[in-house]
Amino acid sequence: MARYSFVHSLLVPALVGLCVALMILLWAPQWITGETATTSPLPPAPVTDTEQPADVTPLPAIVDDVETAAPATEAMPFVASYANAVERAAPAVVNIYTSKVIRRTAHPLYNDPIFKRYLESNPEPSERIQSSLGSGVIMTSDGYILTNNHVVKDADQIVVALHDGREAKASLIGTDPEADLALLKITLEKLPHITPAGSHKMRVGDVVLAIGNPFGVGQTVTQGIVSATGRNQLGLNTYENYIQTDAAINPGNSGGALVNAWGELVGINTAIYSQSGGSEGIGFAIPVDVAQRTLKDISEHGVAIRGWLGIEVQEATPKLLSALALPDALEGLIVTGIYEEGPADRSGLTVGDIIVKINEQDASDARASMNQIAALRPGDRIQLEFIRNGKINKTEAIAGQRGQPQQPAG
Repeated sequence: MARYSFVHSLLVPALVGLCVALMILLWAPQWITGETATTSPLPPAPVTDTEQPADVTPLPAIVDDVETAAPATEAMPFVASYANAVERAAPAVVNIYTSKVIRRTAHPLYNDPIFKRYLESNPEPSERIQSSLGSGVIMTSDGYILTNNHVVKDADQIVVALHDGREAKASLIGTDPEADLALLKITLEKLPHITPAGSHKMRVGDVVLAIGNPFGVGQTVTQGIVSATGRNQLGLNTYENYIQTDAAINPGNSGGALVNAWGELVGINTAIYSQSGGSEGIGFAIPVDVAQRTLKDISEHGVAIRGWLGIEVQEATPKLLSALALPDALEGLIVTGIYEEGPADRSGLTVGDIIVKINEQDASDARASMNQIAALRPGDRIQLEFIRNGKINKTEAIAGQRGQPQQPAG
């Protein structure tokens, strides 16, 4: 009996202690680990339209009206439609129809007495009418229209069809064949006119719209981007400084408008690169600043006014430099000819000089330098930096006026 009491006295407390320990492990484990109870954080509240975390940049809103968009010098917003830009620009873009009388020389048999009586019953027409089409842009409210020179060249009659259905005969005020521009004038009331883009430069990637009359189907709008700027050496004209775009430009678009996403004129559509005759995504437009200058010159003076230095140059290529025993790394324009008593001659330049800077700008590209000089006005000062006998020299020339190209007799 004593032995039972001893075992009982040991087992009962041990069992009670084990039960208490299990209860503590199950319901209050922090008593053993030493951790204190904490409150779990609530999940973050969803972000609403009016509340965003500070480190999240809000996406630009999709807009339907480009009037609310940022100016062209700032980042372009996402645009759902360019309809407003088209509405602003399209009324100022016109269709141009030209006609030319082609006179034929009579065949000598018509003057032969033997054949004359047989041919009189079926006379050969002495002339025929050749028609062509293009586009143009109304630049002013008093009816000045810019188009390409090749659209109206040698035309006997020019008819302009407006977006609102009106038509008018146009008079040719003047042309600039070296830049492929022509200025027309019509006389109608309440004429719409386009708004030229500001002084900001077009950037590669900017959205543009081409408006014109391709293939004579009627006014058409195509959309693309600026693919490149300052394109030259294409062999199209004497002065080339084109905006390149992938907006579809086809025959009939020549002289039409290239506008930005706000409906402002940025260029005059002029040419395409194509092996098929249709658009292949490479089109060229004359920048608006060049077009506006031509408009001002022709309307005031009847011709385009350009600066002139009176030299002939050749780019300093490694092959040419090697032949002249000059350093291959030299960059500039080698003077190969000088017009007597011209601006360069009077400034002291001589054949063999290497021009390295023109008005503080590097002179390594002959075409770009020619455009730079042409953009000056007669009487403007031209600062020249050149190399002669291995030494750098400086001189100043006074820009003259470039003569007008001779028109072929016809």
